[in-house]
Amino acid sequence: MTTPQHLSYVLRLADNALILGQRNAEWCGHGPVLEEDIALANMSLDLIGQARLLYSHAATLDAQLHGTTKTEDDYAYFRAEGEFRNYTMSELPHSGPLSGTARSDRDYAVTVVRNFLYSTLMGHLWTALMQSTDEHLAAIASKSIKETRYHLHHASDWLIRFGDGTEESHGRAQAALDYLMPYTREFFSVDDVERSIAVSGIGPLTATLEPLWHEDVNATIAEATLNVPADVRHVSTGKLGEHSEHMGFLLAELQSIARQHPGATW
Repeated sequence: MTTPQHLSYVLRLADNALILGQRNAEWCGHGPVLEEDIALANMSLDLIGQARLLYSHAATLDAQLHGTTKTEDDYAYFRAEGEFRNYTMSELPHSGPLSGTARSDRDYAVTVVRNFLYSTLMGHLWTALMQSTDEHLAAIASKSIKETRYHLHHASDWLIRFGDGTEESHGRAQAALDYLMPYTREFFSVDDVERSIAVSGIGPLTATLEPLWHEDVNATIAEATLNVPADVRHVSTGKLGEHSEHMGFLLAELQSIARQHPGATW
């Protein structure tokens, strides 16, 4: 039986993929080298493709719960900021701690570290979801894990290059880690949605994946000759619909054309 928590969980997964895909797409035409320009564009397409599959599944669950007829576009383009349930980390700009404002030049170290932290999580989460009692979600996980492994390989390789490179690259990688690591506490915070999902066998409590995540993250950070940032107590709240000041600007760019021309097709 479909539950509201089931729908909420699938939308969380979709929102994370969409928002991070949108952020990474900002490098298209601006990559530090041509190969990276293409790599980030391809990874963005992977993430947006994952979001489309998950939103389509959410539409099926929504129809079972509420009798509605929705498309993936309804979820991506016509929900308000507070209805999105992505991690706060995924919506942050690329500018990072060494820039004066969010409109400053992008910092590739911030992009690399964010992709590394997120892909490490999703490598474990997709693996767990391949055993989901939701067969459709399990099929999405089986496809997505292959893409995620490449994303993780790419991010890990660059993190090691940065950390074990020049004084400048090392400093930027460490600053990006110090900046982003506190936001990862949100990955493992537990709420009623995840408790319901775990009881029904749809997905794991993400908190159970934390030891594996830390093991992988710490090993790569050590290889990069970087330091693991100190723990913090604050937990960000993007997955509860309470976002940073950056989310509204991101959605304005993402949704503007669809909202100006609702119902348009091309």
